[in-house]
Amino acid sequence: MTLFRQIYSLLFGLFLVVVASLGYVQFTETQNFLTKQMESDLNNTSHSLGIMLVPDLEAGDIVGAETLINVIFEGGYYQQVKLTWLVDGKQQVWQNPVEIEGVPQWFIDLGFFKTIKKESVITSGWIQLAHLEITAHPGFGYHELWRTISNAIIVFSILFLLAIMLARIGLSWILKPLHDIAEHAKEIAQRKFGPELEIPKTSELKSVVTAFNSMSQQLKQVFSSLDEEVTELRKKNLVDQVSGLPNRQYMMGQINSWLSEPSNGALLLAKFDWLEEVHSKYGYQVRDETIRLLSEKMTQHLENVAPSVIARIAAYEFAFLLPSAEHEQTSKYLQSLIRTINQEMSKAGCKPNENFAIGLAERLGQMTVSDILAQTDNAQQKAIQENKVFHWFETNEKQLFTREQWREHLGKAISSKQFQFKSQPVQFNGNRGIVQRELYCQITVGDKLIHAGQFMPYVELLSLGSMLDRSLIETVHEKHLLDRNYEPIAINLTFQSLSDLSFHDWLKQFLRTTPLAERICFDIPEAGIYSDPDACEALCAIIRDSGAHFGIDHFGRQFGSMAYLQSLRPTYVKLDQSFAYYDESQHSSELCRALVNVARGLDIQIIVTGIQEEQQLQRFEPLKTDAYMGFISPPEKVEL
Repeated sequence: MTLFRQIYSLLFGLFLVVVASLGYVQFTETQNFLTKQMESDLNNTSHSLGIMLVPDLEAGDIVGAETLINVIFEGGYYQQVKLTWLVDGKQQVWQNPVEIEGVPQWFIDLGFFKTIKKESVITSGWIQLAHLEITAHPGFGYHELWRTISNAIIVFSILFLLAIMLARIGLSWILKPLHDIAEHAKEIAQRKFGPELEIPKTSELKSVVTAFNSMSQQLKQVFSSLDEEVTELRKKNLVDQVSGLPNRQYMMGQINSWLSEPSNGALLLAKFDWLEEVHSKYGYQVRDETIRLLSEKMTQHLENVAPSVIARIAAYEFAFLLPSAEHEQTSKYLQSLIRTINQEMSKAGCKPNENFAIGLAERLGQMTVSDILAQTDNAQQKAIQENKVFHWFETNEKQLFTREQWREHLGKAISSKQFQFKSQPVQFNGNRGIVQRELYCQITVGDKLIHAGQFMPYVELLSLGSMLDRSLIETVHEKHLLDRNYEPIAINLTFQSLSDLSFHDWLKQFLRTTPLAERICFDIPEAGIYSDPDACEALCAIIRDSGAHFGIDHFGRQFGSMAYLQSLRPTYVKLDQSFAYYDESQHSSELCRALVNVARGLDIQIIVTGIQEEQQLQRFEPLKTDAYMGFISPPEKVEL
């Protein structure tokens, strides 16, 4: 029970005790007063009537005596009058029934008034004439007692309602600082640090509110410090200090992640020997400034052509990763890159289209890191040998379908729900069971089973992501996959679904009507959060409010603040696969530890991804992560 209800109940009880006491006193005093009044009236009537009856009794006038008694009896204040003539023993009785208008019978049956009667002997001198007995009628007492009690109840009820209303308003105002402290404490428990509480006027609460404000600021500062530590470690370990671009270590991690996920794209390696010419002419300072300006221009111009990762991997070598570009888009990217390089060469006093070589290789099908690097390096060496600006690695492997064919096949497969599924278990550390099962999708086109690595790039390219996610979720529900295991099923959402408001509305309605919403987890890519944070926050609120769960996929891949974790409050984060491929240097361990500490500080479950063998898993044991996944526990086919 809350403090407000405890105080409110105490005041309520005390008021009831006071009202009951006052009501009891009022009732007993009124009852005693009416009893005494009826006794006094009865005595007076008995005495007066005895005197008035003497002449009629002496004369033996029965009619006169009856007339006199009838006058008094008809007043209704007496229940019974009994007159006994002592001369001959004759007895006359007048009687009224106990019927009282305006008073409930149950109230009369309670018997608050005892029978009051007065007996007297009427005499004339020493002669006894008659015996008179008068019994008071309780109607007057009950009527007055009922009226008094009814009025008192009405007055007390009005006062009671006013009192509880004023008490509620007063207590709410007095206890508002405590309520604010409780709400603030809940937000702190959820790692949400809002504005400081207003200092109350109540002296006893000032110190409490001040302490809470101080604690909130300190916790907020701790999280900010961890976030800043991650940023600094990234700059120190993964960023080239001269160019400001990611370094070789970061690029290798990104290539590993890229090849382990369903995607297409290309890799470019560029060698800029003209920078050595700048060095020999103007010195290393001008060379470094030229590298910095070149990096800025490449980042600025190339990002508008296609999303890419640009890294400086050696003194005069750069790598360009296009994780989701088609052949045509890659070609435009290459042309824009050559144009940008020539512009910077002209500014540095060098001849365009000389002293640099670019090698390019596209990702086709399943490839390893060594495969793509070998192809790209061969293309670069070919460009150097032939004295060309670039060389595109040629392969005999052809695309499975054209873009329009992909549109037709994917649209048909998604609408008809021609899915096959595999699920990969996410294991708790120490073999303590399964956290969740991540679902992987395959589609059937004709007689071919196509895996996600082949069709997912075209799903994003053709804006079929929302359609795919909706159809996939419906299939999971219709095939009762949620009923098969107690562990939740994790579903990866596409980038389009994150920003599609119609998908938000559909998902909200779906989760409301699904009894097993708590067994669904949604993986949201970190890049999608940075690209459209407002839409992601709205989607996460829908998922969280429905009882389902969500987590951040590829956590730590993007260069940016981790502050979004406070507003989104995910259940878990899946550490980017690139961390599983980083070397075992102290710098890599520090960065990974800082990321884990940020998530753990917000009470978020940490899942390590990309684990292929036990040796990799052991590297994460000192970080005290919660779970892991990878081909150490390979995907299993789901029977539909």
